[in-house]
Amino acid sequence: MRRVFCFLCCALFFCFLMTSQADSEETNTLNMSRQTKRCLDCHENASPGIVEDWRASLHSATTPKMALAKERLTRRMSADSVKENLGDVIVGCYECHSLNTDKHQDSFNHFGLKINVVVSPQDCSICHPSEVKEYVPSKKGYAFSNLEKNPVYKTLVKTVISQKAIKDEKVEMLEESDHTKMDTCYGCHGTEVKVDGLKKVFSGPLILNVPNLINWPNQGVGRINPDGSQGSCAACHPRHSFSIDIARKPYTCAQCHLEPDVPAWNVYKESKHANIYSSKFIYWNFKEVPWVLGKDFMTPTCAACHNSLIVTPKNKVIAERTHDFGARLWVRIFGLIYSHAQPAKGETYIIKNKDGLPMPTDFITNPASEYLINRDEQSARKKGMMNLCIACHSTGWVENHFVKLDSTIAETDKMVLNATLLLTDAWGKNLADKTNPFDEVIEHKWITQWLFYANSIRYASAMTGAPDYAAFKNGWWEMTKNLTAMEDWIKVHKNK
Repeated sequence: MRRVFCFLCCALFFCFLMTSQADSEETNTLNMSRQTKRCLDCHENASPGIVEDWRASLHSATTPKMALAKERLTRRMSADSVKENLGDVIVGCYECHSLNTDKHQDSFNHFGLKINVVVSPQDCSICHPSEVKEYVPSKKGYAFSNLEKNPVYKTLVKTVISQKAIKDEKVEMLEESDHTKMDTCYGCHGTEVKVDGLKKVFSGPLILNVPNLINWPNQGVGRINPDGSQGSCAACHPRHSFSIDIARKPYTCAQCHLEPDVPAWNVYKESKHANIYSSKFIYWNFKEVPWVLGKDFMTPTCAACHNSLIVTPKNKVIAERTHDFGARLWVRIFGLIYSHAQPAKGETYIIKNKDGLPMPTDFITNPASEYLINRDEQSARKKGMMNLCIACHSTGWVENHFVKLDSTIAETDKMVLNATLLLTDAWGKNLADKTNPFDEVIEHKWITQWLFYANSIRYASAMTGAPDYAAFKNGWWEMTKNLTAMEDWIKVHKNK
C-alpha cells in the first residue's frame, strides 16, 4: 500500500508539473503576438543566438501594461500609455521591427509582414520617450554630425585615415573608403546607414529579397538611421537582450572610451573604484531599478556617475536618471584644443569662436562662451556631482578632490598653450604650412599634446586614481618631452 500511495503521489505531482508548464506555455502564447510567433518559428533555426538572447530579456517576459503598473521610481518605461495592440503582448520581434514603417527606407515585405531591418531610437520612443528625448539632442546623439559637419574635425579625421601617394613628384591625399571609415573615429561616432535597393540572400532552401544596407553593420552612438533619426540605443543596450546590467558595467563604455584619446576605461581600471569593482562586482545587483547605493553596488561604474537613477537604501534620490551623458558634467576635459565649459547644445558643430572657427575656444584659451553653459549651470552641475561623491566620501575628501581637479585642468591647459604658441611660431616663420593644421610633424606633436597627453592627465585626475596615467603613461612626462621636441624641431628647421 505504501508503494502504491507513493506512486500515486508522484504521478499526481508529475501531472501538476505538466499542467503548470502547459498553463505557463499557454500564458506565454496568449501574451505573444501571432506575428512574433511567426518570426520565432523560423528564426529559432535561422538565428538561434538572437532568439535565445531575446528570451533572456525583460522584453520577452513583460507586456507594456505590466510595465506601466509599476511604481514610478521602479519603472523602466517612461511612456504613460501605449497603443492597445502593443499593451497586452510581450515585446517581441514584430513589436519592435514593425514600427513607423512608413518612415523607414529599410522597410520591406517579409513573408507577408512589413518590417524594418534597423530598429531606431524613434521606434524605441514608443515605450521610452523620455530616454530618447534626452539622448537624441545630446553630444552622443550628434556624434556623427559633430564629426561630419565640423570642417576642423573632419579635416583631422580625414588626415588621419587618408593615404598619401606620390603623383607628379607631389604628395597628395587619397580618399578613404566607406569601409575604412568604420574602423576609425566613425566606428564609435557612427555613419549614415543608407538603403541601396534590395539584394538576394540565401537562407537554407529559400531565396529572400532584403534591403541592401550601406554602412552596415553600424553601432555608432550618433549614426543616422534609415528612418532619418539619429543615434543607437543598442550601442549601450546591445540587441537583442537590451540589458540594463550590460549597460551599467564599465566594459560597455570601454568600447569607445579608451586610450590614447579618451582613456576613461584605462584610467578607471587603475583606480581604487575599479579595485573594489573587480574584487566585488560578482556580488552586486546590476539589474535593479532604482539602483541602491551600498546595497546593489558598492562603488561607482561609469553609469553610476553619468546617468543611472541612484538612491539611498531608504529610497532617497541621489541622482536622477538621464540619457544625456553630459547632463551631469560642468566642464569638458576632452576638448579641441583646451578644456572648456560643457556645450549648451549637443550639436557642437554650430559653435564658432571669436576667429570664426568651429571650436569651443580660440588658440589662446578664450572660450566661445555664448555656445557654452553659463557659470550658474556649471556650478549647479558640479554641486550635483559632488553630492554623488559625498554619498560615499567625507565632505573634506570630496572638496579637496575637486580643488585638485580644477588645478590639474588649469595646468594642463597651460602646457597645451605652450605647444600651441610653438606651433603658431612655426607657422609665422613659414616653417610649417597651416593650410592643413594636422599633416606635418610639428602639427602631429601639437595634436598629441592636447588629444592624448592632456586628456590622459585630466581623466586620471577626475577619476580619483591612476597616478601613472597622470605622471608617466601619456601624462606630464610626455607633455614635457613633447614640448622639448617641438622646440628642437623649430631650431633645426630655422637653421636649414
